Amino acid sequence: MTSQTLSLALLLTCCTTMPIQAESFRVYFGTYSQPKDGGIFTATFDAATGKLSPATLAAPTVNPSFVAIHPNHKFLYAVGEIADFQGQKTGGVSAYAIDAKTGKLMLLNQQSSAGTGPCHIVLDKTGGTALVANYGGGSVASLAIGADGKLTPAVSAIQHKGSSVNSSRQEAPHAHSINLDAANEFAFAADLGLDKILVYKFDPAAHTLTPNSPDGVEVAPGAGPRHFAFHPSGQFAYVINELSNTVTAFKYDDHAGVLTEIQTITTLPEDYKETSYTSEVVVHPSGKFLYGSNRGHDSLAVFAIDPSTGKLTSTGFVKMAGKTPRNFSIDPTGRWILAGNQGSNTVSVFSIDPETGMLTQQGESIDVPAPVCVRFLPLK
Repeated sequence: MTSQTLSLALLLTCCTTMPIQAESFRVYFGTYSQPKDGGIFTATFDAATGKLSPATLAAPTVNPSFVAIHPNHKFLYAVGEIADFQGQKTGGVSAYAIDAKTGKLMLLNQQSSAGTGPCHIVLDKTGGTALVANYGGGSVASLAIGADGKLTPAVSAIQHKGSSVNSSRQEAPHAHSINLDAANEFAFAADLGLDKILVYKFDPAAHTLTPNSPDGVEVAPGAGPRHFAFHPSGQFAYVINELSNTVTAFKYDDHAGVLTEIQTITTLPEDYKETSYTSEVVVHPSGKFLYGSNRGHDSLAVFAIDPSTGKLTSTGFVKMAGKTPRNFSIDPTGRWILAGNQGSNTVSVFSIDPETGMLTQQGESIDVPAPVCVRFLPLK
């Protein structure tokens, strides 16, 4: 690890473990819904009490499954998880301006995602580039963001190639997520269809992705890597595997962009034999805990993280207040989890025990149609 990157990692750890001053947040929910009855929803969240307001429609659109908020808090970006965008066999990406008073979203422009079925989006640390994973098309793309918040056409579009052992789910590449490291130098695309996390060098000035060397790391055949998260120290990373219901832990070399596997652990109780698939993985800002969602068992698996090795120890399972917990996020104060239950059209709030990481439901769930993404925006 270089001294510059080490300083950045230490700064990131410090910032993520310090209390966030804001106590009120606007929350945006990406969903699987149509303009006639949904789109992107928003609610307010009081971190002092754990109170989540009823949700209202922020912008009508088709299948805005994942959203990302600009670092300047003025813009929001959403994928349109579709296969036909403006007559092209591709999905879409939309840019919105955020109304600071109401939380409503005003469409700025839309661009092709350069592949079908875009399912995940992140912005780089400068807010100058949007990175998108296309599940249906098995590809990743980068789109530049202008000072006005508008998106340019894709600057990079990289098609993944290959397949793996599960003939029904891994017959072709299926890029399921894309994430950046703390230094804003490498991007990591978990491809469910390839059983591989592909690694790209990222140039924030040129807004480009280029394959790293080595070009990635494989997980066990049939595992189906889905979502990916870094430890706040920057030394470790984790991928949740949808098909095998496991989490794989890696040591991370941030100088070379290389992941080295150190452990794979189940997300389900030993005696659970029914069908279940994992979805989201999140590391607590303190770096002490990791959470993974189980769809079928309908729970969050809770793990303690060894700070010296990055290895995980299972500490329990928390049943969700609804069906199919597809996505969840930890609020910026680190005290609460908001979980979206796609199968029951609800979002639930859970308090986090700071010593054990275990969860307790807070209040009643709110109604949101097919929620699949949860993102926070601090309110002044």
